Amino acid sequence: MAQQLTGSQIIIECLKEQGVDTVFGYPGGTILNVYDELYKHQDEINHILTSHEQGASHAADGYARATGKVGVCMATSGPGATNLVTGIATAYMDSIPVVAITANVGTSLLGKDSFQEIDIAGVVMPITKHSFIVKKVEDIAPTIRRAFEIAQSGRPGPVLVDITKDSTANKCEYEKIEPKKIERKIETIKDTDIDNAVEIIKSAKKPFIYVGGGVIAADAAAELKEFVEKVDSPVCDTLMGKGAFDGTDEKYTGMIGMHGTKTSNFGVSECDLLIAIGARFSDRVTGNAAKFAKNAKVLHIDIDAAEINKNIKADASVIGDAKEVLAKINAKLEKQNHGEWLSHIKEYEAKYPLTYNKDALTGPFVIEKIYEVTNGDAIITTEVGQHQMWAAQFYKYKEPRTLISSGGLGTMGYGLGASLGAKMARPEKTVINIAGDGCFRMNMNEIATAARYNIPVVQIVINNGVLGMVRQWQTLFYGQRYSNTILNDDVNFEKLAEAMGAKGYTVTKKEEFEAVLKEAIALGRPAVIDCQIDRDDKVFPMVAPGAPISEAFSAEDLAETTK
Repeated sequence: MAQQLTGSQIIIECLKEQGVDTVFGYPGGTILNVYDELYKHQDEINHILTSHEQGASHAADGYARATGKVGVCMATSGPGATNLVTGIATAYMDSIPVVAITANVGTSLLGKDSFQEIDIAGVVMPITKHSFIVKKVEDIAPTIRRAFEIAQSGRPGPVLVDITKDSTANKCEYEKIEPKKIERKIETIKDTDIDNAVEIIKSAKKPFIYVGGGVIAADAAAELKEFVEKVDSPVCDTLMGKGAFDGTDEKYTGMIGMHGTKTSNFGVSECDLLIAIGARFSDRVTGNAAKFAKNAKVLHIDIDAAEINKNIKADASVIGDAKEVLAKINAKLEKQNHGEWLSHIKEYEAKYPLTYNKDALTGPFVIEKIYEVTNGDAIITTEVGQHQMWAAQFYKYKEPRTLISSGGLGTMGYGLGASLGAKMARPEKTVINIAGDGCFRMNMNEIATAARYNIPVVQIVINNGVLGMVRQWQTLFYGQRYSNTILNDDVNFEKLAEAMGAKGYTVTKKEEFEAVLKEAIALGRPAVIDCQIDRDDKVFPMVAPGAPISEAFSAEDLAETTK
């Protein structure tokens, strides 16, 4: 039954319609009416006040990645809204469903350079699926409903809704509406494309499956597993695709690309059919695109037609939801047999294992120990850099939504906020954020948020006293000219953690780490573990920028060429 409500009441009712239980944000002048309503509904919608709006946008993103539901963040006008921009762009690049709600100055003040006025809908236009500005109270409910629909449908992504302050105070009729079921994108799936895909697969002698984040977005892990068994093929993944296929499976060969395994990079370079599912052939995957998988036909399965032939030419494609496409192919494809090819790939695995220095405290040791202690059942969030690549290489992700990391935008400062969102979404899971010391400095203020709400995330800092990945490039490609990458100061992360209300630890020897990690996980409150490693540890294998992935090199290869 219709009732007269203010715009702010309508916003809250619309969030409840959509099943929103948690919102991350930061109040301010123009959004005060909305926060006043949130106060009255705090038993229904949990609001987490972050230390910075960027933390709120990353937390909403982490919540979405951990669950597949829409993450929600809020901010006031002007700087509050612009502080969300990096988080919105992060979600956009990785196709994550987020709805950002901002409030703007009153309608009569728009366009007059009023205090804290900014055209945030215009600012985020290139980094959202859609952005709205709402100037009438009657438009609030339909716009919010549409925003949630857009964020989840087809290829997911962020949507921004900016609402003028007078609209949040004015009244109109509101009637509850059950959200429309989000239908999977099947209208673009053509039987001829399915049949063509089946024939191409049947004619392949050396197929390789390359899995991206689209498989996770489509909830298609079960269909993928059946598909892999039918094709009888090795499987590699992107950073975004981790966990879509079980990382402990014998057919899994590791990540592909700049810091992918030699097995994946060499195998893809030799295969005669590359099957890309929910992946976009990022430059970090392909290396030199002209030389990428040059012996292979390419079968590209993706929900977004714009991705077909964008970076790599496809010989065949199927456009549509990955779960539906794989189910249709599985129904028509008989089991193939590629034992000889799989044995050849196994030889690569034996010849080119991932290695690291076992005698010291290193990033890979820390990651392997986290995997061992958590039995591979934790949710791992990361920042961006060397530690992120080690987390991709040395932790085995057995199921989807267990690695939460900024892939496309590469956002330093992402992981801690994302870990708060993930832990709020899945409190039963151990959630560990892995950072470098450079990244941790970006948004370490969110430790205070974790402490305020007692969100028991474990923050690992792989601390090498430098901006590690940038230094690695400076070492290899810039003549060891370390311009502004040495963090030579006396910041004490253990004391900093304690000052913000968390438990702090410092680890300098590998023998110390396991006991500290177990204690931190068992604490039931936020903890920071500062793991101090050598500044010149590097991530290998590596593909030089502009080189083909078939030229991936290891530390041993590098030593040979520099003799």
